[in-house]
Amino acid sequence: MSVSGRWGLSVTQAAALALPMAVAIALRGPGAAVVLAMCLAAAVGAEVVFTALRSRPPSVHGMVTALIVALFLAPDTPLWQVALAVVLGVVLGELVFGGRGFSFVSPGATALAIFAFSFPQAALAAPEVAVAAAALPGAAWLIWRRWLPWEAALAAAIAFAVLSAGTVPPAWPALALAAAFLLADPFAAAETPVGRWVYGALAGGLAVWFGGGVAAAVFAALLSQVFAPLIDAGVNAAWAARRRRRAHV
Repeated sequence: MSVSGRWGLSVTQAAALALPMAVAIALRGPGAAVVLAMCLAAAVGAEVVFTALRSRPPSVHGMVTALIVALFLAPDTPLWQVALAVVLGVVLGELVFGGRGFSFVSPGATALAIFAFSFPQAALAAPEVAVAAAALPGAAWLIWRRWLPWEAALAAAIAFAVLSAGTVPPAWPALALAAAFLLADPFAAAETPVGRWVYGALAGGLAVWFGGGVAAAVFAALLSQVFAPLIDAGVNAAWAARRRRRAHV
Protein backbone atom coordinates (compact mmCIF):
# COMPACT_ATOMS: atom_id res chain seq x y z
CA MET A 1 0.00 0.00 0.00
CA SER A 2 1.28 3.48 -0.90
CA VAL A 3 2.03 6.17 1.66
CA SER A 4 -1.14 8.06 0.70
CA GLY A 5 -3.10 4.82 1.02
CA ARG A 6 -1.73 4.20 4.51
CA TRP A 7 -2.62 7.78 5.48
CA GLY A 8 -6.15 7.30 4.18
CA LEU A 9 -6.52 4.03 6.06
CA SER A 10 -5.25 5.55 9.31
CA VAL A 11 -7.58 8.55 9.06
CA THR A 12 -10.53 6.26 8.32
CA GLN A 13 -9.70 3.99 11.26
CA ALA A 14 -9.37 7.00 13.56
CA ALA A 15 -12.76 8.28 12.40
CA ALA A 16 -14.29 4.85 13.01
CA LEU A 17 -12.94 4.84 16.58
CA ALA A 18 -13.97 8.42 17.37
CA LEU A 19 -17.58 7.60 18.29
CA PRO A 20 -16.82 4.71 20.69
CA MET A 21 -14.11 6.83 22.29
CA ALA A 22 -16.56 9.71 22.77
CA VAL A 23 -19.05 7.32 24.39
CA ALA A 24 -16.31 5.93 26.64
CA ILE A 25 -15.38 9.44 27.81
CA ALA A 26 -19.04 10.25 28.47
CA LEU A 27 -19.44 7.10 30.57
CA ARG A 28 -16.10 7.10 32.40
CA GLY A 29 -15.65 10.80 33.00
CA PRO A 30 -12.78 13.26 32.49
CA GLY A 31 -10.19 10.70 33.52
CA ALA A 32 -10.77 8.83 30.27
CA ALA A 33 -10.04 12.00 28.30
CA VAL A 34 -6.78 12.46 30.23
CA VAL A 35 -5.77 8.86 29.50
CA LEU A 36 -6.57 9.41 25.82
CA ALA A 37 -4.47 12.58 25.77
CA MET A 38 -1.51 10.70 27.24
CA CYS A 39 -1.97 7.87 24.73
CA LEU A 40 -1.99 10.39 21.88
CA ALA A 41 1.07 12.22 23.18
CA ALA A 42 3.04 9.00 23.66
CA ALA A 43 2.07 7.37 20.35
CA VAL A 44 2.42 10.46 18.17
CA GLY A 45 5.59 11.53 19.98
CA ALA A 46 7.24 8.15 19.40
CA GLU A 47 6.32 8.27 15.71
CA VAL A 48 7.62 11.82 15.30
CA VAL A 49 10.98 10.90 16.85
CA PHE A 50 11.39 7.75 14.76
CA THR A 51 10.38 9.35 11.47
CA ALA A 52 12.72 12.27 12.13
CA LEU A 53 15.64 9.95 12.92
CA ARG A 54 15.02 7.94 9.75
CA SER A 55 14.23 10.96 7.56
CA ARG A 56 10.84 9.55 6.62
CA PRO A 57 7.49 11.30 6.17
CA PRO A 58 5.35 11.54 9.32
CA SER A 59 2.51 9.13 9.97
CA VAL A 60 -0.88 9.61 11.60
CA HIS A 61 -1.32 6.00 12.64
CA GLY A 62 -0.31 6.90 16.17
CA MET A 63 -3.79 8.37 16.57
CA VAL A 64 -5.34 4.99 15.77
CA THR A 65 -3.11 3.16 18.25
CA ALA A 66 -3.88 5.75 20.94
CA LEU A 67 -7.64 5.44 20.44
CA ILE A 68 -7.56 1.65 20.56
CA VAL A 69 -5.41 1.53 23.69
CA ALA A 70 -7.44 4.20 25.49
CA LEU A 71 -10.64 2.17 25.04
CA PHE A 72 -9.12 -0.64 27.12
CA LEU A 73 -7.62 1.45 29.95
CA ALA A 74 -9.37 2.56 33.12
CA PRO A 75 -9.70 6.33 33.68
CA ASP A 76 -7.60 6.14 36.86
CA THR A 77 -4.66 4.35 35.24
CA PRO A 78 -1.36 6.03 36.25
CA LEU A 79 -0.24 8.16 33.34
CA TRP A 80 3.37 7.02 33.48
CA GLN A 81 2.18 3.44 32.98
CA VAL A 82 0.06 4.56 30.04
CA ALA A 83 2.98 6.39 28.44
CA LEU A 84 5.43 3.52 28.96
CA ALA A 85 3.10 0.88 27.51
CA VAL A 86 2.13 2.99 24.50
CA VAL A 87 5.68 4.03 23.62
CA LEU A 88 6.96 0.46 23.89
CA GLY A 89 3.97 -0.86 21.97
CA VAL A 90 4.39 1.60 19.11
CA VAL A 91 8.17 1.16 18.94
CA LEU A 92 8.36 -2.62 19.34
CA GLY A 93 5.15 -3.41 17.51
CA GLU A 94 5.56 -1.12 14.53
CA LEU A 95 8.39 1.39 14.24
CA VAL A 96 11.34 -0.99 14.54
CA PHE A 97 9.98 -2.84 11.50
CA GLY A 98 9.81 0.30 9.40
CA GLY A 99 6.44 1.74 10.37
CA ARG A 100 2.87 1.19 9.26
CA GLY A 101 2.51 -1.53 6.68
CA PHE A 102 5.82 -3.25 7.46
CA SER A 103 5.19 -4.80 10.88
CA PHE A 104 3.39 -8.09 11.43
CA VAL A 105 1.67 -7.31 14.74
CA SER A 106 -0.76 -4.63 15.83
CA PRO A 107 0.93 -1.87 17.86
CA GLY A 108 -2.29 -1.50 19.84
CA ALA A 109 -2.29 -5.18 20.81
CA THR A 110 1.42 -4.95 21.61
CA ALA A 111 0.92 -1.93 23.87
CA LEU A 112 -2.00 -3.52 25.73
CA ALA A 113 -0.12 -6.80 26.14
CA ILE A 114 2.89 -4.95 27.54
CA PHE A 115 0.62 -3.07 29.94
CA ALA A 116 -1.15 -6.23 31.13
CA PHE A 117 2.12 -8.12 31.56
CA SER A 118 4.07 -5.29 33.20
CA PHE A 119 1.35 -4.03 35.54
CA PRO A 120 -0.79 -7.05 36.53
CA GLN A 121 -2.19 -5.15 39.51
CA ALA A 122 -3.75 -2.61 37.12
CA ALA A 123 -6.15 -4.76 35.13
CA LEU A 124 -7.28 -3.76 31.66
CA ALA A 125 -10.68 -2.10 31.58
CA ALA A 126 -13.64 -3.89 30.03
CA PRO A 127 -15.30 -1.56 27.50
CA GLU A 128 -18.97 -0.97 28.17
CA VAL A 129 -21.80 -2.37 26.04
CA ALA A 130 -22.58 1.14 24.80
CA VAL A 131 -18.97 1.55 23.67
CA ALA A 132 -19.11 -1.70 21.70
CA ALA A 133 -22.42 -0.65 20.15
CA ALA A 134 -20.95 2.72 19.19
CA ALA A 135 -18.15 0.92 17.36
CA LEU A 136 -20.55 -0.91 15.03
CA PRO A 137 -20.99 1.91 12.47
CA GLY A 138 -17.24 2.41 12.19
CA ALA A 139 -16.58 -1.31 11.86
CA ALA A 140 -19.26 -1.59 9.17
CA TRP A 141 -17.70 1.35 7.34
CA LEU A 142 -14.27 -0.27 7.43
CA ILE A 143 -15.72 -3.55 6.15
CA TRP A 144 -17.43 -1.68 3.31
CA ARG A 145 -14.13 -0.01 2.42
CA ARG A 146 -12.47 -3.45 2.58
CA TRP A 147 -10.11 -2.24 5.28
CA LEU A 148 -11.29 -4.68 7.93
CA PRO A 149 -10.83 -8.42 7.26
CA TRP A 150 -14.24 -9.48 8.57
CA GLU A 151 -13.50 -13.18 7.99
CA ALA A 152 -10.97 -13.11 10.83
CA ALA A 153 -13.37 -11.45 13.27
CA LEU A 154 -16.24 -13.77 12.34
CA ALA A 155 -14.08 -16.89 12.59
CA ALA A 156 -12.91 -15.78 16.03
CA ALA A 157 -16.50 -15.28 17.19
CA ILE A 158 -17.58 -18.68 15.87
CA ALA A 159 -14.61 -20.49 17.41
CA PHE A 160 -15.15 -18.74 20.74
CA ALA A 161 -18.87 -19.60 20.76
CA VAL A 162 -18.26 -23.25 19.91
CA LEU A 163 -15.41 -23.82 22.36
CA SER A 164 -17.14 -21.97 25.20
CA ALA A 165 -20.35 -24.00 24.65
CA GLY A 166 -22.30 -20.91 23.69
CA THR A 167 -21.70 -19.17 27.03
CA VAL A 168 -21.71 -15.39 26.73
CA PRO A 169 -18.84 -14.04 28.87
CA PRO A 170 -19.25 -10.82 30.88
CA ALA A 171 -16.40 -9.28 28.89
CA TRP A 172 -18.05 -9.84 25.50
CA PRO A 173 -17.91 -6.12 24.54
CA ALA A 174 -14.14 -6.24 25.00
CA LEU A 175 -13.93 -9.42 22.95
CA ALA A 176 -15.96 -7.82 20.16
CA LEU A 177 -13.81 -4.68 20.09
CA ALA A 178 -10.61 -6.72 20.20
CA ALA A 179 -11.81 -8.86 17.29
CA ALA A 180 -12.70 -5.83 15.17
CA PHE A 181 -9.84 -3.44 15.92
CA LEU A 182 -6.96 -5.60 17.21
CA LEU A 183 -7.33 -9.00 15.59
CA ALA A 184 -8.68 -7.68 12.26
CA ASP A 185 -5.81 -5.27 11.72
CA PRO A 186 -5.44 -5.22 7.91
CA PHE A 187 -1.63 -5.30 8.13
CA ALA A 188 -1.30 -7.88 10.92
CA ALA A 189 -4.03 -10.35 9.96
CA ALA A 190 -3.48 -13.25 7.60
CA GLU A 191 -3.73 -12.21 3.96
CA THR A 192 -5.05 -15.31 2.21
CA PRO A 193 -8.86 -15.86 2.31
CA VAL A 194 -8.55 -19.32 3.87
CA GLY A 195 -5.77 -18.13 6.12
CA ARG A 196 -8.00 -15.43 7.59
CA TRP A 197 -10.52 -18.03 8.71
CA VAL A 198 -7.79 -20.18 10.25
CA TYR A 199 -6.20 -17.12 11.85
CA GLY A 200 -9.50 -15.99 13.37
CA ALA A 201 -10.36 -19.46 14.61
CA LEU A 202 -6.95 -19.67 16.28
CA ALA A 203 -7.58 -16.37 18.06
CA GLY A 204 -11.02 -17.47 19.23
CA GLY A 205 -9.62 -20.71 20.59
CA LEU A 206 -6.77 -18.93 22.36
CA ALA A 207 -9.19 -16.43 23.91
CA VAL A 208 -11.19 -19.31 25.42
CA TRP A 209 -8.03 -21.06 26.58
CA PHE A 210 -6.76 -17.88 28.25
CA GLY A 211 -9.99 -17.45 30.20
CA GLY A 212 -12.23 -15.30 28.01
CA GLY A 213 -11.45 -11.99 29.70
CA VAL A 214 -10.15 -8.68 28.41
CA ALA A 215 -6.49 -9.64 28.72
CA ALA A 216 -7.28 -12.99 27.10
CA ALA A 217 -8.63 -11.22 24.02
CA VAL A 218 -5.52 -9.03 23.78
CA PHE A 219 -3.01 -11.86 24.14
CA ALA A 220 -5.02 -14.08 21.78
CA ALA A 221 -4.95 -11.38 19.10
CA LEU A 222 -1.21 -10.76 19.54
CA LEU A 223 -0.21 -14.43 19.47
CA SER A 224 -2.40 -15.10 16.44
CA GLN A 225 -0.70 -12.24 14.62
CA VAL A 226 2.68 -13.82 15.32
CA PHE A 227 1.46 -17.00 13.60
CA ALA A 228 -0.33 -15.22 10.72
CA PRO A 229 2.66 -15.35 8.31
CA LEU A 230 3.07 -19.07 9.02
CA ILE A 231 -0.65 -19.64 8.40
CA ASP A 232 -0.46 -17.85 5.05
CA ALA A 233 2.66 -19.81 4.11
CA GLY A 234 0.91 -23.08 4.96
CA VAL A 235 -2.17 -22.15 2.93
CA ASN A 236 -0.07 -21.14 -0.07
CA ALA A 237 1.97 -24.34 0.17
CA ALA A 238 -1.22 -26.42 0.30
CA TRP A 239 -2.59 -24.66 -2.80
CA ALA A 240 0.71 -25.12 -4.64
CA ALA A 241 0.76 -28.83 -3.80
CA ARG A 242 -2.82 -29.18 -4.98
CA ARG A 243 -2.01 -27.51 -8.30
CA ARG A 244 0.99 -29.80 -8.79
CA ARG A 245 -1.16 -32.88 -8.18
CA ARG A 246 -3.71 -31.64 -10.71
CA ALA A 247 -0.97 -30.96 -13.23
CA HIS A 248 0.20 -34.58 -13.00
CA VAL A 249 -3.27 -36.06 -13.45
